[in-house]
Amino acid sequence: QVQLVESGGGLVQPGGSLRLSCAASGSIFRFRVVGWYRQAPGKGRELVATITDADIIYYGYSVKGRFTISRDNAKNTVYLQMNSLKPEDTAVYYCNAVWYGSSYWGQGTQVTVSP
Repeated sequence: QVQLVESGGGLVQPGGSLRLSCAASGSIFRFRVVGWYRQAPGKGRELVATITDADIIYYGYSVKGRFTISRDNAKNTVYLQMNSLKPEDTAVYYCNAVWYGSSYWGQGTQVTVSP
């Protein structure tokens, strides 16, 4: 079984920064892909960033150059460093992991970017 717990969300002003964390139960080495998605009110879920077991990283177009995904294998944690935040980054951010062809989700953490 896989459990993912996100943290680090909150309210930040435009131009500010936040770092999200996703703590996984057990080793994150076993995940073929782990990453972050987000869902704004009234919109579908959008891919933000992913990292594979081969350290291949992908960023969504709207966050490229501003967000950075990383992982600490010793802590079984995946991070999302978010810089230069914009109001349109406001959403619930979800951690996702793929293991043996199944997709697992955390409960989400709210990020609000507002003056």
